[in-house]
Amino acid sequence: MRSVAVYSDADAEALHVRLADDAIRIGPAAVGESYLNIPRMIYAAQAAGADAIHPGYGMLSENADFATAVTDAGLIFVGPSADEIKAMGDKTAARRLAQEAGLPVLPGSDGVLDESANATTLAEKVGYPVLVKASFGGGGRGMRVVRGAAELEAAIQAARSEAKAAFGRSEVFIERFFDRPRHVEVQLIADSHGNVVTLGDRDCTVQRRHQKMLEEAPAPDLPQALRAQLATASRDLARRIGYCGAATVEFLYDRTKGEAYFLEVNTRLQVEHGVTELISGRDLVVEQIRVAAGQPLSFTQDEIVLRGHAIQARISAEDPGNDFRPAPGPVGTMRLPGGSGIRLDFGVESGGEVSGFYDSMFGKIHAWADDRKGAAARLTQALSEFSTSGIPTTAPYLRTVLSREDYLAMTHDTGSVERDWPAEPTPASEPAAGGEPAAAEPSVTWVSINTSEGTLEIAVPLGRRAKPVRADGHTRRRGGATNGDGADSSDRIIAPMDCTVTEISVALGDVIEAGQPLLMLEAMKMQMPMKAGMSGIVAELGATAGQAVKSGELLVRLETKQAAVRESELP
Repeated sequence: MRSVAVYSDADAEALHVRLADDAIRIGPAAVGESYLNIPRMIYAAQAAGADAIHPGYGMLSENADFATAVTDAGLIFVGPSADEIKAMGDKTAARRLAQEAGLPVLPGSDGVLDESANATTLAEKVGYPVLVKASFGGGGRGMRVVRGAAELEAAIQAARSEAKAAFGRSEVFIERFFDRPRHVEVQLIADSHGNVVTLGDRDCTVQRRHQKMLEEAPAPDLPQALRAQLATASRDLARRIGYCGAATVEFLYDRTKGEAYFLEVNTRLQVEHGVTELISGRDLVVEQIRVAAGQPLSFTQDEIVLRGHAIQARISAEDPGNDFRPAPGPVGTMRLPGGSGIRLDFGVESGGEVSGFYDSMFGKIHAWADDRKGAAARLTQALSEFSTSGIPTTAPYLRTVLSREDYLAMTHDTGSVERDWPAEPTPASEPAAGGEPAAAEPSVTWVSINTSEGTLEIAVPLGRRAKPVRADGHTRRRGGATNGDGADSSDRIIAPMDCTVTEISVALGDVIEAGQPLLMLEAMKMQMPMKAGMSGIVAELGATAGQAVKSGELLVRLETKQAAVRESELP
C-alpha cells in the first residue's frame, strides 16, 4: 500500500509531504482553494492513480458532498457513506435520531435556524444561557455561548460566518448550555457485515474555546451502569442507520445528577483516537481501511479488552500565559520525549513551521500506564522533556494542569481552563512556553486584534513584513511615522498575520465612519473583524473575499472625505 499526500502552498515543506511515497500540490494556502476544494482533491487522486481517499480528521472528513464525489469518481471513501454522514454528521438530524433511539438530548431547536426563525423566542423557551452551534463540522468551530437576548443576533451571524469559512456550510441551531459539564464520548467502529463494536470511552473535559486540550481513556469516575448504557446506546444508534466506518458519539455528563445528554456524532476519526488505541491494542486506521475495502472487522465486541489508562496532550503553537494567543511561525530546535509508555504524533519537526493558515495544533504526546495516576505522571515527565525554540506552546501549561488536585480528583469541568486555571504570564527573561530559554532576538512581535470575543493578542513571526498594529486593526503611528511610502499609517488597514479574508463589508467609494467594520479575517481558527479607525472614503481594496494574504499586505486604504473629491465634482 502506497501513500500519496496532498498539500497546499503553505505546506509544501511539511513533514507529511516528505514522509509520503508521493505528494501532489492542490492549490494555494487558503482552504477554499486547496483542502476544501473537492474537484482538485478528486483530480489529485486520479492523477496519482489512487484507489481510495482517507479524509483524515479535519477539513472534508465529514462532508457528504465530498464522499459522494469520491465514489462517483470510482474511488473508495475511507469512511461512512454520504447518506450516513448526512444522517449523523448533521447535528440537528442526529439529535432527532438520538431522540428516536431513546437517548436524552439537551433542549434546543428541532432543526436549523432559518432566516425567518424567531431565534429570540426559541432561546427564551430553551432558557439562557444557550449555545449557538454549527450543524456541520467540529473542532469547536462555529460555536458561540449566548447569555442574554442582546448577544443573540451577533452570535448567530458570527457562528454562521465561522462555520461557512471552516466547513462550507453555514447552518446553525440552538441548544441549552450548562456551565459545568464533563465531556465524555464513546468510540465505535462498524463494518458492512452488520458488526458494530465499541472500544471504550474517553473523557475530553479539559478544553478552551470549546477545543480539547487533554483527552484520556477510559473516562475516569464514570458510574459503571452509565458507562454500559452509553456504549449500548451508541451501538444501537449506529445500527439504526446501518452505519459503516469509525465514529464517535459525544455526550455531556452532569456529575451532580449522574446523567449524560447526547451531544453529537462525529462521523470520522477523532484527533484523540490514539488513547483508545493504547488501551485497546487496536489500530483504528487499519480497521477503517479494512472496512472501506469491504472486509469485516478483525475483532468482535467480546474480544475487546481494555487495559490500563492513557492520556493525550495536544501540543499547540499558543501562549497560554497570554490567553492562549495563537503563535504561528518557524520552529527552531525541537526536543521530543521518549521512554516506556510514550507515543508521539507530530506533524512538524525541528526547522519546520507552524502555518498561520491552519490549526495551531502541531503535535500530540500520549502516555500509557497501568492506572490514571501513573499515566498522568508519565505524561508530566514527557511534557517536561519536550521543548521548542522559536514559538511558545501549550506544553508547560498542560504539565501544570496534570498536577492540579481538582484535575486528579475529576472535579473539574469544561470551563475550568478559562474560569479556574489561569496561566502565569511568561516573562521575557524566563523560559518560553515551549520549555527553552527565550532567544536573545525575539522571533515574533505581538499585535492586538479585535475579535468577536474581545481583543485578541496574536504573535506574528518577524521577517514577514509585519507592521505594528493597533487593537482596531490599523498600523500604529509612532511619532508621525509612515508605512514607508509617505502615507499616514492611520489610513491603511494591514494584514496582521498570514490569514484569509473571509468577508468584505465595503466597496470602493463607500463613505464609512470610524469604528465601522470593513472586513473579516480568519487565521488559526479565529475570526478577526477589522474596523476603520477614521472616517473617510474607501479608496483602495487590496484583497477579495476568500483570498489568502500575507502578513503586512494592504487590505484597505482610506482617504479623508476632503481628499477623495471625485473628478465630476471639480469645477
